Amino acid sequence: MRNNKFNYKTLGELKDDIRRLNLNCPVEEDIDVLGEEIKIVERVIPNRLAIHPMEGADANSDGRPGELTLRRYKRYAESGAGLIWVEAVAVNESGRANNKQLYLNEETVAEFENMVDMIREKAAETMGHDFNPYLVIQLTHSGRFGENRDILFHHELADKAAGIDSSKAVMTDEELASLEDDFLRAARLAKKAGFDAVDVKACHRYLLSENLAAHTRNGKYGGDYENRTRLFKNAVRKISERVDIDLASRMNIYDAIPYPYGWGTDQKGNEDLSEPRRLVREMEELGVKLINVTAATPYIYPHINRPYDLPGNLGYKPPEHPLIGVERLLRLGRVVQEELNDCIVVGTGYTWLRQFAPHVAAGVIKNGWAKMIGFGRQAFAYPDFAKDIVKDGQMNTKKVCVTCSKCAELKAKKKHSGCVIRDKEVYLPIYQKLLEEYKAEKA
Repeated sequence: MRNNKFNYKTLGELKDDIRRLNLNCPVEEDIDVLGEEIKIVERVIPNRLAIHPMEGADANSDGRPGELTLRRYKRYAESGAGLIWVEAVAVNESGRANNKQLYLNEETVAEFENMVDMIREKAAETMGHDFNPYLVIQLTHSGRFGENRDILFHHELADKAAGIDSSKAVMTDEELASLEDDFLRAARLAKKAGFDAVDVKACHRYLLSENLAAHTRNGKYGGDYENRTRLFKNAVRKISERVDIDLASRMNIYDAIPYPYGWGTDQKGNEDLSEPRRLVREMEELGVKLINVTAATPYIYPHINRPYDLPGNLGYKPPEHPLIGVERLLRLGRVVQEELNDCIVVGTGYTWLRQFAPHVAAGVIKNGWAKMIGFGRQAFAYPDFAKDIVKDGQMNTKKVCVTCSKCAELKAKKKHSGCVIRDKEVYLPIYQKLLEEYKAEKA
């Protein structure tokens, strides 16, 4: 094989390409470890497989779960995954990415509680009465990529990606301080709704993630390390002290944006992980039990956070072999897991591997690089992947995600997002309409 597309017929061919590219990706024939239970505090997670928080952009305009939202989570409930990480849910109105993003507040909490009950009921019906998936809800403020385009500092590359001009005012320290209580309020509601854990989201250059890179910002939330991590840590600390719920975070470990505008980077945009290593240790000290590792931002460098074959119709061809991107994400997970004691790292970067993903996932767990393995796009395409892995010992090649990027295009354009290939009855017409609109704009 000498091209960058996935066309492996056997596990041996994948191993050959890993060696050819001089990569360090552990591969195991025996994947039974993925079916093992894992304990978090007093809860037992039924297996080592997780569904990542993938936005469907299908909430009702008031933030309640919509019809397609409930359809997706019913499918996830029946998937056999031990952990279901519910997608980004805004902590206030201005923090919504768009009016199709979920929003947890006093008026919508009852619908979230109903969704939690439905997930647990369907999981028990499908997998057995004692099967109880661990449920995490991701709390977020979308920052510059939200409807409000709230920014912490100007950066030409990020401003362009978000459609922001130089006249846009940055958020004040007072506005940022109030966000700490917004996260606290949402966490209390998440507890009321029945979630096991809340994720204080700090990834993909949404607001808390971008704050970690606010080297050029003045005031108490910018400049040195303590200032740049203040908002994130204060939000986590307040929840830990005042809400009886487990803490988690999906975190960027590396932005790929050069210093002084990036996190975990040097002046050339290469990795400098000294600060991310420090922060994950502090997160564990603050009581965080789960860290879901990721990198970069889909708005600037999507190939880093989701290695793919095809860019879709609106994206760009990846500048590296996708296996290089897979290895990068595996390694970043390893870096974090090795810094921690009891905290569980949920690994990222497996979907591109298709049917061979369980073999790499098992290798990662057996080598101690992560304790759980998450799938994002794969869950859109193949929601029952976990059941097939645990019960059948393999994934079905006719059901796997083909990393065509169409789901990402739908989400980026604020359309209902799902698998255009494997769930085409629902999502192909939506995607076709998107292409028609795109062609009309270019005409």
